[in-house]
Amino acid sequence: MTNATTDPSESLAAALGRVPSGLFVLTARNGDRETGMLASWVQQCSFDPPQVTVALNNTRDVLEWFTDGTVFVLNVVPEGGKTLVAHFGKGFALDEPAFTGLDVIRERDTPPVLRAAHAYIVCRVVGRVVAGDHTLVIGRVTAGAVLHDGKPTVHVRKNGLRY
Repeated sequence: MTNATTDPSESLAAALGRVPSGLFVLTARNGDRETGMLASWVQQCSFDPPQVTVALNNTRDVLEWFTDGTVFVLNVVPEGGKTLVAHFGKGFALDEPAFTGLDVIRERDTPPVLRAAHAYIVCRVVGRVVAGDHTLVIGRVTAGAVLHDGKPTVHVRKNGLRY
């Protein structure tokens, strides 16, 4: 095998970083509070019933909102969706308004859907698994739609051992 570098840990980090993912804006609601955050570790994990996993860093305050039955939305960032990435990339405190200046759809008890998203997926938490420094939130898909033609953003990191 050929190593791109002489440092095995650097080579491992580079190889792991090449695992592609999408980019999503995860939106959540807790009572009257709502927030959004950029997420990249999202994967479909079941056909029947349709389910996804979302890996959230264990240090994220919003993780306390993700209890069984909680509804959340995965907004798929479109290719070229730099505005959404810039807006949500810095993160928001739970008491900070996250959607100022954005065109959103708010229906009943569903967290905000971003009109600029390529697509959205509404999920209900059905489980959680601690996986090292992240928690996998398992969400059963209950609704969703494609909002715009085009493609989703594909994200590849240079280093698979940090964001």
